[in-house]
Amino acid sequence: MVKRERYLERLIHNMWNGKIKVVTGIHRCGKSVLLFELFYNYLLEQGVAEDHIIRIELDQRRYYKYRNPITLCEYVEAALEGHKNEKFFLFIDEVQLTTKVKDTENGGIEVTIYDMLNELKAYKNLDVYVTGSNSKGLSKDIATEFRGRATQIHISPLSFAEYYSYVGGDERKALDNYMLFGGMPRLLALDDEKDKKDYLSSLYIELYIRDIVERNGIEREDLLNDILDFLASQISSLTNPTNIANSIASMKKEKVNPTLVSSYIQYTIDSFLISMAKRYDVKGKTYFNFPNKYYYSDVGLRNARLNYRQFDPGHLMENIIYNELIMRGYSVDVGVVTDRSGGSTTQKEIDFVVNDADRKLYIQSALRMDTDQKATSELDSLKLTKDFFKKVVVRMDIPHNFYDDDGIFHCNLIDFLLGKVDLF
Repeated sequence: MVKRERYLERLIHNMWNGKIKVVTGIHRCGKSVLLFELFYNYLLEQGVAEDHIIRIELDQRRYYKYRNPITLCEYVEAALEGHKNEKFFLFIDEVQLTTKVKDTENGGIEVTIYDMLNELKAYKNLDVYVTGSNSKGLSKDIATEFRGRATQIHISPLSFAEYYSYVGGDERKALDNYMLFGGMPRLLALDDEKDKKDYLSSLYIELYIRDIVERNGIEREDLLNDILDFLASQISSLTNPTNIANSIASMKKEKVNPTLVSSYIQYTIDSFLISMAKRYDVKGKTYFNFPNKYYYSDVGLRNARLNYRQFDPGHLMENIIYNELIMRGYSVDVGVVTDRSGGSTTQKEIDFVVNDADRKLYIQSALRMDTDQKATSELDSLKLTKDFFKKVVVRMDIPHNFYDDDGIFHCNLIDFLLGKVDLF
């Protein structure tokens, strides 16, 4: 089992902080294992009694009745009764599966799980942890219903470092496999390539698409599939809902509403399947509305979506770097700098503008820089910033790391992913 130490440490750090801990992430990325196995075992090792850890897994049949938030609340309160001076932990898995109900004892008002969690949070001897696979309700309620009374911990599929800690062996071979199949934890138990492909394909169709369709009442599932195909084929490329709508309209020979496309894209983001990186004017310090870049939360899911027909290492590498930066907790944008030399004005792109509180750096993703033209295209935008923030090119074609004459740091991709270099 991969220990997921980064996330486990965050859970431990936030114990008994007076807030509800909300663990979010895409289905099957390891949220339940983190909470119900890794953190659970940690608590047992610290001397917490098993019967003082209340576990409710709402996606399991025997716990279905607790999808009624009032029933759940009453069950927890009964477990606490008579133990006022003893500490208890509450784990609720897939909290978004709960329903809204009428509280007949209090005038028939509508009650949600968030109302009940706020009520349970009042117990000073109860530390509450929940997981969720969709941000549509969670992010809104964390911001409004909890009003600063929740700590959100977002968990991603396995990073390359986590994956490599399990598989070991030749680093480059491991990276090639990771770039093809990604980091969904279940894959570690599968040896056969066909089994891995079948698992990712079924996961995509039977879980992610079904969840998005059912949760949002989508009527045009064909359009959703077209959008997912488009985003999979265009990872790391700039686009917008209008371009996507026009492309699909041309293929389907029918008019496609860009507003509907925009809504469907947002649903995929809410489900944590897709991430969006906004464009940022480095010198003007403003954001553009469109176009943006879209990345898959796991490159294996992206490859499965395209049936492994479109394997482009450069774009996959950029997607992996983006996911790694997000996993490390950084704020990540797509940078834009304006070049006014030569009597013309052009906009040039920096793959990532990375912020960590008051620290900032720029990163270019370059599969290889084996020609002067390629080197110029990758480095010019970094030089145009004309500031003193660190500039990094992450590459696959160099055996060691170095600074060039312009002070730009050239970093080997595997060293970056394994945390062998200090970015800041």
